[in-house]
Amino acid sequence: MVVPARQPGIVTSEVSTTTLVIALAVLAASILLLWYLVRTQRTPDGEDGWAAAASRSRPARTGHVPAGAALEALTAMGRAMIGSGYPVGLVQDALEEIATVNGLPGTHAVVLPTSIIVSTAERGRTKTRAVSAGGGAYTLAQIDAIDTLQTQARRGDISAAAIPHRLTEITAADPPFGRALRLAAYPVLSASIAVLLGASWAGVLVAGLLGVGVGLLLVFAETVRPSYSALVIVGAALGVSIVGLLVARTSVDPGVLPSVVAPLVMFLPGGLLTTAVIELATGHIVSGAARAAAGAMRLVLLAAGIVAAGALVGVPEVELSAAADPLGPVAPWIAVALFGLAIGVFQSARRGAIGWILIVLYVAYGAQVIGDLFLDGVLSALVGAAAMTPVAILVARQRSGPPAIVSFLPAFWLLVPGALGLVGVTGVIDGSDSGAATLVTTAATMVAIALGVLIGLAATSSLRAAGSRKAEGAQPPPT
Repeated sequence: MVVPARQPGIVTSEVSTTTLVIALAVLAASILLLWYLVRTQRTPDGEDGWAAAASRSRPARTGHVPAGAALEALTAMGRAMIGSGYPVGLVQDALEEIATVNGLPGTHAVVLPTSIIVSTAERGRTKTRAVSAGGGAYTLAQIDAIDTLQTQARRGDISAAAIPHRLTEITAADPPFGRALRLAAYPVLSASIAVLLGASWAGVLVAGLLGVGVGLLLVFAETVRPSYSALVIVGAALGVSIVGLLVARTSVDPGVLPSVVAPLVMFLPGGLLTTAVIELATGHIVSGAARAAAGAMRLVLLAAGIVAAGALVGVPEVELSAAADPLGPVAPWIAVALFGLAIGVFQSARRGAIGWILIVLYVAYGAQVIGDLFLDGVLSALVGAAAMTPVAILVARQRSGPPAIVSFLPAFWLLVPGALGLVGVTGVIDGSDSGAATLVTTAATMVAIALGVLIGLAATSSLRAAGSRKAEGAQPPPT
């Protein structure tokens, strides 16, 4: 048996010199800007971010809270964190730490994507509370506020008894952007994703027009019961695909076809599937498997709509990834900025967080392009995820910076592991020979992103430990 020779990735890479130079310049500029902002944004007491974090890591006790009130607060906090997309391991740690600082150190939590069980002991009697979870959806601004609340509760700055009232205020608050601005942002989001998927000018225009309809549907779906979400997903995929395929059939430009996937980006479960891989890799088998099944089902629903549209109007014989009129090497970098602004508006991020989100997006995309020079497309996602994770965590430590999960979510959509999965599932249902191969590529991409995040977390933990030792050494000895 002879194993065929294979050239190194740098030899076979299709990354042009111009694109590489732009990627290096953008990555360097992003890092310099981040360094400047970190240096200028001091905490109120004058400490830098790492030292302040070290001094806040020692929780204070808020006093004993009755077990009944504590259980209500903990389950409410857990439901909010699950709805925000936190991995179950982080939710479990947060709930047990909140219980400890509120005088209930023997509290234990079992957290799943769809349910939360919390038990605590008081005066020799065990009390347990179980609630359903995972049914809510939050804007980025609400996730930002929920993260701040759980951080304050873990430090003991707020009593557990006040958590339910504070969560009610968060969910009832008006979003930073009105409905009109959100509807205007979605066509821009759709068009920018089309650019990143290799669309031509015609494809970008079609994606923007289709984005108007999908944006209206998404805003309308926020008032629909969750049990009808499957119909919304299939309906959106069917409508977008019929229009996109009809335009493709009347056009000789293959760059129109990416407009079929681009407007559906908000339905793609990239973040959900990547979180599932992280949970599976860290030993949370049940939660990871549940999230993976939910993400796979969403892909199947999207694929069903696309396949049905193909059966109705037919599919032209063109290559999905090819564009007859490429937009040039600068266009994707402009698209990243437009995508970051549009996703921040449509998902109602806090206004001061959008600039930080753009920095994380540029670091992720720039690192992915550089990684693609040495590795293939799958492993380049690992490089992008590994680079963005420390940056997202460092951004979260700044006074105006959003929590890491808020900047993670747009970056997951930018890396688009779900887009490859959508094409693969569609190919399998349609009987295409390339469908299974695309599904394997998608699974590998999700694993690569998850490993990149874990690598970034490990690197950040090392820096945090070093910063904590430095901060403790700088403190005066006790008298």
